Amino acid sequence: MEDNVRMNRSQIGTGVHKISNDSARVMMAIIMAGAVGFFIGISIPSLHLNKINFSSSSLRHSFNVPKAEIDRYSADIDKALAVSNDSSGTKHTELLGSIRLPKIYVPTNPLGAETLPPGIVVSKSDFYLRRLWGEPSEDLKKKPKYLVTFTVGYDQRRNIDAAVKKFSDDFAILLFHYDGRTNEWDQFEWSKNVIHVSARKQTKWWYAKRFLHPDIVSAYEYIFIWDEDLGLEHFNGDKYINLVKEHGLEISQPGLLPNSRLTWEITKRRIGNKVHKATKEEPGWCSDPHLPPCAAFVEIMAPVFSREAWRCVWHMIQNDLVHGWGLDFNLRRCVEPAHEKIGVVDSEWIVHQFIPTLVSQVKMRCRSEWEEFQNRLINADKSYLTGLRRIVKA
Repeated sequence: MEDNVRMNRSQIGTGVHKISNDSARVMMAIIMAGAVGFFIGISIPSLHLNKINFSSSSLRHSFNVPKAEIDRYSADIDKALAVSNDSSGTKHTELLGSIRLPKIYVPTNPLGAETLPPGIVVSKSDFYLRRLWGEPSEDLKKKPKYLVTFTVGYDQRRNIDAAVKKFSDDFAILLFHYDGRTNEWDQFEWSKNVIHVSARKQTKWWYAKRFLHPDIVSAYEYIFIWDEDLGLEHFNGDKYINLVKEHGLEISQPGLLPNSRLTWEITKRRIGNKVHKATKEEPGWCSDPHLPPCAAFVEIMAPVFSREAWRCVWHMIQNDLVHGWGLDFNLRRCVEPAHEKIGVVDSEWIVHQFIPTLVSQVKMRCRSEWEEFQNRLINADKSYLTGLRRIVKA
């Protein structure tokens, strides 16, 4: 190639440059490749990373703020800090409110908070009850590590009263009221220390999607999302958590006392076991021993999620599909390997009392939602795989 592009020295003086056809093609290819790369680059959605660069020499270009403006803002902050040390908090607040702010853009902040300094951003919360007085740091004697939610009606108050007592003060309790009756629960002493959320005639998955956002429940290691018709006579919350941790379960449920209302073989309690993760079903039910309903499966009446698994499951819950049918077969999408991290705890078991609530009215919608959910998942999978094929071909 060097021979092809080498030029005669005498030609340089005259300004006449002869380039071989091969060299021209190479140069044209380079130019075309650069142009294609440029247009691809501008067509991809920009992350705006050029807006943040913390080296002092590039601050003007990164934030479009002159260095003099930054110095002025720093001086104002120092003045405000000095005032806070010498005068009342009110004066300090007034001074901070009158400071001219620089232009801030921090793309690593949560969506919508890019104009805030990172040190003030609090993107996560909890259900800890706070006092209206005193020092915030002294509000809580103990922070619960786990969250238990029940979707309840007042008619099941005795059952819920018994259930709540199976959890220690390491568990925060949240009641979702579908009948609008909340004040009546104050007859129970524990009711004054739990969270009550009321919306008439809604399901637990409706509540979960709207009130259990992963950033809201991030303070809790495990989240229980349970029905109201569960008998917990043979259940202890602390022992259950210990077993879940011991066996590495990200998604779990207590074993169910065998009775005529059991739907799946895998959820039956196995006497003498601590935990089981797989079972044998009727012939033809399981195409693979590691797949539902023989493994990687729990029912939606009493699931328990780790904080990490719930972040995924919450996103899979559809806003408009409120009964949750079909979720149980797809929880495996949120943990890996699912057949090892989803299981049933046998030694802390419960009874499904099966107290019907509006069953005849909602059964048809439950089935239609199941079908709709499956169709959405299939279409989403298909669209994703189609996109992958395009990338692979490219």
